[in-house]
Amino acid sequence: MTAVPDQPADTPEPRPPRAVFRISPLGIFVAIALAFFAVPFAFGAPWLWLIYLIPTGIAVWILRVRTVVDQESVTVRRFLGSRRVRWSEISSLRLQPSTRSRGSRVSAVLSDGGELPLPAVHVHDLPQLAAVSGGRLPDPAGE
Repeated sequence: MTAVPDQPADTPEPRPPRAVFRISPLGIFVAIALAFFAVPFAFGAPWLWLIYLIPTGIAVWILRVRTVVDQESVTVRRFLGSRRVRWSEISSLRLQPSTRSRGSRVSAVLSDGGELPLPAVHVHDLPQLAAVSGGRLPDPAGE
């Protein structure tokens, strides 16, 4: 009979690798500034207080939209709703040039021919995405 070293009961099991790609939370300051500067306009006439729905929507969008990647699947959360796709349903990634200076956008090409945009994932995030995928995606850096 071999002795097994005692492990404390409260030590958590190691979690599988996971990456969360989010829109920068600094955008909340834009929503706050927009709400602040809307005060004179909002109280100018009845029902103009509804202008506050715009900064509220911006803040909710920034806090909600994200892409969560783990070894089993890719989960995309949008403003309304979310979608989870297993790695076996993804055939490749598509890089789309962007008109903004933030870089290219990344989409997952599904095996059924559809395309799933990955919000907040950019070209510079591909090495991290490859590392979390568990070898399903090649590392573009070649490391």
